[in-house]
Amino acid sequence: MLMLILHTFFFCFIPSLSMQYETFVIITPDHSIQGNQTLVSSAGTFEAGFFNFGNVQLQYFGIWYKTISPRTYVWVANRDAPVQNSKAILKLTDQGSLIITILDVSRSIVVWSSNASTVAEKPVMQLLDSGNLVVKDGEKILWESFDYPGDNFLAGMKLKSNLVNGTYRSLTSWKSVEDPSLGLAQRLVWSDTKRDWEIISTRPMDQCEYYSSCDDNSICNITNSPRTCQCLEGFIPKYNEKWNSLEWSGGCVRRIRLNCIGDGFLKHSGVELPDTSSSWFNNSLSLKECEKMCLKNCSCTAYASLDIKSNSGCLLWFGKIRDLTKHIDQGQDIFIRLATSELGHKRNNWSFKNKKLAGALGAGGVILFIMILGVATFTYIKRNKLAKPGMLKIFHRKYKREKEDVQLSTIFGFSTISNATNHFSDSNKLGQGGFGPVYKGILDDGLEIAVKRLSETSAHGEEQFKNEVMLMAKLQHRNLVKLLGCSIHQEERLLIYEFMPNRSLDYFIFDSTRKEQLGLIKRFQIIDGIARGMLYLHQDSRLRIIHRDLKTSNILLDSDMNPRVSDFGLARTFRGDLDESNTNRLMGTYGYMPPEYAVHGSFSIKSDVFSFGVIVLEVISGRKIRNFFDPCHHLNLLGHAWRLWNEEKAQELIDDIFHGTTIPCEILKCIHVGLLCVQQIPEHRPNMSSVVLMLNGEKLLPEPSQPGFYTATAHHPIQVESSSSYGDCSQNEASVTLLEAR
Repeated sequence: MLMLILHTFFFCFIPSLSMQYETFVIITPDHSIQGNQTLVSSAGTFEAGFFNFGNVQLQYFGIWYKTISPRTYVWVANRDAPVQNSKAILKLTDQGSLIITILDVSRSIVVWSSNASTVAEKPVMQLLDSGNLVVKDGEKILWESFDYPGDNFLAGMKLKSNLVNGTYRSLTSWKSVEDPSLGLAQRLVWSDTKRDWEIISTRPMDQCEYYSSCDDNSICNITNSPRTCQCLEGFIPKYNEKWNSLEWSGGCVRRIRLNCIGDGFLKHSGVELPDTSSSWFNNSLSLKECEKMCLKNCSCTAYASLDIKSNSGCLLWFGKIRDLTKHIDQGQDIFIRLATSELGHKRNNWSFKNKKLAGALGAGGVILFIMILGVATFTYIKRNKLAKPGMLKIFHRKYKREKEDVQLSTIFGFSTISNATNHFSDSNKLGQGGFGPVYKGILDDGLEIAVKRLSETSAHGEEQFKNEVMLMAKLQHRNLVKLLGCSIHQEERLLIYEFMPNRSLDYFIFDSTRKEQLGLIKRFQIIDGIARGMLYLHQDSRLRIIHRDLKTSNILLDSDMNPRVSDFGLARTFRGDLDESNTNRLMGTYGYMPPEYAVHGSFSIKSDVFSFGVIVLEVISGRKIRNFFDPCHHLNLLGHAWRLWNEEKAQELIDDIFHGTTIPCEILKCIHVGLLCVQQIPEHRPNMSSVVLMLNGEKLLPEPSQPGFYTATAHHPIQVESSSSYGDCSQNEASVTLLEAR
């Protein structure tokens, strides 16, 4: 039998413990299911309620066939969190979330939640005849158990995958017939003849089923045990000694770096495609067109067909190849980009396929031929770099203001971007920042983009433009916004990003109406995503990167409200063991600056941690650091949070729209982490690695100390101006420029 792991959140509230023994068809927030109460589908096919496997101390909530004996469970909510030594209650909240709670002394604890992020007006819960447990608001389905399949594949169920962010749903097994937690795979089918479930196939859980078990640029093949991990052709282990001892950490790196022009592809057949969190797809392109598209973009590292049946559609990968597995049965093809020298003479696209030509030219002739070909290639690129719409190239440009060559990554023709944005019309404008406006655009292939147009009046825009292009070309992470390219035409400077349909975090969190779309669970997920993006910048990327302008307006939200850190114009990199520097020109945003930076010009990774802590407190409270003032105690938002914490009233910091609702304990944990991040002394603040562990309950939380700038007047003297933005609310922001450190 098969099933899926569910995320667990803990809530704090006191439910009603009235016990009734009856059967429900529909559940509203006024009712609950407990004890022997059940929910039955209209035709009586399925039934849902609490059950156990003979041990009444371990209670589960699940769905089973009502008429099949012995009882067969098709879905279990709290498979990894059985209720122990207590009575369990399933309740539908006023917001439309399903929660399983237990009573612990004087409070209730939630052991499972459906994690619904959309707030409902009149939610109801119903068990359909398909076996799908749904929460509806009118005719709109807000949540359904079919989106979280267990160990049964029921009629009408779909295993959904998201090729953009890499999320997927799959069937996973029970550990045993009386333990629904994750176990070995086993497929069964109901036999009407035998009146029993028959095993039709089994498959052991192997190392390759764990995500990215072989790390970067490698392939996992269970048939090669014990050496299940192998570097892809053209790659070598990053840590050779570890690989020799069967430790796969670090993955693999290229033997020869790509040079963009003249690269080729090596075909790998019979594989399960890698993680798609750093990918792009198009339904209409052929496989040949997909290859050309990848070659045009120097950041593209692999391509494959989107539809394996019709061998059509295009799927491109950017950055490292992760979680690539050799398929046991058939699998499909993927084409990995390699330098020309890695492909061998037969795959060389320009050189010696014609041996007669090589022989006729002789050694000197071949050298002359290569030189002529190189000059011709450079001339073609130079003449056509702005001619073909959407064409992406690497080139060197001598800047008028700088006596240095700067390598830019991917270049769009200015006319292409102008047409895509309707010639930068006001109707396409998304927002305005201190360094220029941001526009929405649509390329000829249908790809939606966001275009940041450098303001001609910006004193520091040119430097930031170069800084952002060079940095973003090297960064790939699901919680960082993706820079698609740039465009340069006369005095015009454009940055082209992937389009984020939900704009920026401040567009929602500080708006009295839109903030209702971000439930407490979603706010926790946003905070966790930002933390993971910052951990990548500080620790996991090739360079240690300090953002220096982390704020809610620089956190973009994708179609699923997942956060993406953006705007790297002020970012700085550190090599080796360096992690701190000083400057006499401060640049950042009012309210998010740590005291050591604002006063002494000292910045480090702990500067970003402070900014992250401010964001956490803003997201939880729904209040903006610049606008909040507590007149009774003369405190800003940090001081207000610190006072409530010391008075053991931290829950009063939570956004007022959640007054009277169930409060996840994860949210109280966020307040704790936020206060740790904004502590006065940098050394007392945790690093982002610890932050991620603390948010996910894997590390103990120490007591916080006094925050920096916790009085309302502590940083009034600082006047600031925003770097850049992507949303309506951010146009009132400001960033510090040309401020002498004291």
